[in-house]
Formats: sequence, structure tokens, C-alpha cells
Amino acid sequence: MSNISTTRRRLLAGIPALTAGALIPAAQAASAPVKWDKSYDVVIIGSGFAGMAAAAEASAAGASVVVLEKMRVAGGNSAISGGGFACWTDELKLREKYKLGDDSAELHFKDTMKGGDYYNIPELVRVLAEQAPDAMNWMLSKGGLKLNKGLGRVGGHSAYRDHMATGPRYLAAIEKIARENGFRDLMKNTEAVRLYKDDKGTVTGVEVKTRSGLQNIEARRGVVVAAGGFARDVKFRMRYVPTLTEAYNSTNHAGATGDTLEMVLEAGADALHLAFIQLFPTAEPTRGMIDRPALFPIQFPGFGAVYVAKNGRRFVSELERRDVVSQAEIATGGKETWCVFNEAVYSQLTDRKEIEQFVKSGRVKTGATLSELAAAMGVPADALEKTISEHNAILKAGKDEAFGKPITAAMKPMQKGPYFAVAQWPSVHHCQGGVRINTDAQVIDVRGKPIAHLYAAGEFVGGVHGNNRLGGNAIADCIVFGRIAGRNAARKA
Repeated sequence: MSNISTTRRRLLAGIPALTAGALIPAAQAASAPVKWDKSYDVVIIGSGFAGMAAAAEASAAGASVVVLEKMRVAGGNSAISGGGFACWTDELKLREKYKLGDDSAELHFKDTMKGGDYYNIPELVRVLAEQAPDAMNWMLSKGGLKLNKGLGRVGGHSAYRDHMATGPRYLAAIEKIARENGFRDLMKNTEAVRLYKDDKGTVTGVEVKTRSGLQNIEARRGVVVAAGGFARDVKFRMRYVPTLTEAYNSTNHAGATGDTLEMVLEAGADALHLAFIQLFPTAEPTRGMIDRPALFPIQFPGFGAVYVAKNGRRFVSELERRDVVSQAEIATGGKETWCVFNEAVYSQLTDRKEIEQFVKSGRVKTGATLSELAAAMGVPADALEKTISEHNAILKAGKDEAFGKPITAAMKPMQKGPYFAVAQWPSVHHCQGGVRINTDAQVIDVRGKPIAHLYAAGEFVGGVHGNNRLGGNAIADCIVFGRIAGRNAARKA
């Protein structure tokens, strides 16, 4: 573990020089056109969590709103999201219901700052931690959101605060609110290609490319950019991290590219942390996607699951940060590692029916004994049996001498079968870098000043997560700052 931490520090020592937005030449946006084809109060680029949250709040403020989506299907990465939402409390009082200890906004703030190695902008993290519960309650009470069973603790968090649903369920809840607030206009197959400004530097609208040609859409009050990250864009990400070649899979949808970011930078926006690109450590090894079983290794360790390498031995704390786990996996020298669990573990978050569904598909391996499971995994049986025995002893002792995993009473020893295992491997996942914003979600230019009538939220933004995003913080970030951007963009001058 010390070697991994040392390696990370050495890598990060060279990163700050690569993260400044000033490395990308900034240009002014085009002057407003003579004629607008369409006019709205607020134009939103991107139809994921952040964009739809902005649409809901802007519509609630009485603004006319259009959401632009370049793909033929709405939702972007949000539609395929794993569904973890980190907040320290909620109106359902889940933490108290499951007797999972204490938490607070301050602790969430501290965990997020530490998880990002303090590269985060503190005031943005403060907003995230303090307003995440309200965003959750907003979806529960007004959107009819239904959460999964349980409350998780994932890597880097020091408390059980991971609320779990699915990306489509969050989107449906937000869209329900938006529609009830009067939102109507979603334009698919519509790519933003240029921002317009007036002679005072105020953003006035967007040029878009549609199947019928170019159009100019006026934004009388503001433009919100919620276009997501660029993890699927190999050339763009390699400009900042040359080692992230096409050899790495990506969890992202095909539209997660850097074109919209380049457009906003050309309009004079500042950027930061573009070299901070996260690997998702437990993706499906062959395609690199986040299917439902890829979430088991994220959610189950808080209840006693174990990670093992091809030699059947543990290699990292299962509650370490995603960057640490990913590098530890790569260091094992194999193309896959495994998460091992049994009913005592999974029953706190799901049921046997779901597990058996993935056993039948072959995605989850199983065995009545650890020896049988080892044969299905292709690992040495004696090593796996020793690993689980040692881990059971660690839980009983309450201390992990080997890897320093924090032990809690919710973690259950694996004493009887059947046992299960799911394969996992790192895949390019989340971009911590993007445009710079302030706490009002205003986009900041290269001179440190807000660009009038231009707002941004979600993965398109840098500074919230530092050099490493903690699980569950992305959806919370998108919805919290999406709501802020929508409210502020809708305000009359």
C-alpha cells in the first residue's frame, strides 16, 4: 500500500503544470447573429442529471427553457450511471433506520477534500456537502424517487452515506419535476457548435447543428452548459494524460467527448484539473462497462466483501479510494481481479434473486464451498480459503494490519456458502477537470471574472472533486449545481 501511495504522489508531482486552462488558447465567441431562429429565456446544453435539474429549476422560476442534446437518445452518462448519491442525511432517516452511526455535512466536506488530495476548491465542496440532502429530498418528495434497500459506505468515505437507485430512476424523478414546472422543449440530435456574445461580452445564445442544418437559438437570460466529461474521447484525454490510450476501455457513452468543452474555452472560459481523469476500478473487464454486477464491488465492501487477485490473495483495502484501488489492480499484473462475498454480505443491500440472475448469465461466479468458487474463478483454492479465513479474523479483531481498512460492525464474516465472486478491472470513467465556476455556477473567464449569462454544472466543471472523485459524489454534484445553475440562469437582468 505504501508503494502505491508513493507512486501516486510522484505522478501528481508533475500534474499541476498540465492542468491550467491557460494552456488552451482562449478566443472570443462570435457576435450575435442578425436573426435568431428560436428564442428562449434559458438554453441548456446537455440532458443528463445536471441539465435536467437546471431545466427543472429554471422552469420553476417561470423561464422558457430548451434543453439541447447532441445524441439521438437523451440522458448521456446519467442514463447509464451506477446510481450512488452521497449525502449525510435524508428525510427517510436511512442512516438512523439501519443503525449505521453518525455523519454530518462537515464530515462529508472533509472526506471529499481529503479524497481529492486537497486540490478541490473548498467553497464548491462546501456547497456540495451542505446542499446534497436537500437535492435528495427534492427528488424523493417531488419526483417520487424510489431508493434501493440499504445505505452504503464506499471507498474514501468515512461514513455510510451512499444512497442507491439507478441513473434512469434519478432522471425520471428530475424530469417529472421539470415537466410539472412547465418544461417542454427537448431537442435531440442537436449539437452546440458556437456561443454568441454581444459587444459587452454577455452570452446571448448558441449556434447549433441539426439534421436540417445550422440554427441560431437565442438565450435571453442565460446559457447553462451541462455537457458532461470527455472520458470517451481518446485524443482529447491523451492531450492531458498521454498514457490513457485506446488500450483503456471507457465506461462512458459514445457522446462523452471534448467538443463542447473546446467551444466554451474558445469563448474565454478558464479551465482546471484537465489531467485529473479517474479510472473506475470495478468495471466489467472485457468491455469496460458499468453493468449492475460492477457495482457489487463498490457497494459490498462496507458490509464485508473482499478483493482478491489472480493468486487468491488480498492486494488493497477494499475501502480505499478509486485511484488507489485501480493502481493496485494494475500492479497485480493480471487482466482481472475479483470481489468475493456471500449471503451475509449481499443480503444487507440486495436479495438472492438478483444475485442468481447474474449467476445464470455467467457474470457472477459461485461455489458451494470456497474451493468450488476458486475453481470457477481460476485462482488457487488454498490461497482463497486462507484469505477468507484471515479476513474473518480481521473482522473479529476489528483491525486490518495488512491494508488498514477501517472495520465496522456492519461488516459480516463469510463463514458459510454458497460463495460468489464478480470479476473487475479499471476503465476510464470520470473527468474531474473542466471549466472553472463559482458557487453561483457562473463560468469564470481566464482573467478570473464571471462570463455574463454563462453557467455550468456537473462533470463539465472542474474543481469540485480535486484529483480523485469519491463514489456517490458525482450525481450529488450534478444535481446540486445543476439546480443552482438553473435558478441563476433564469433570473432577469
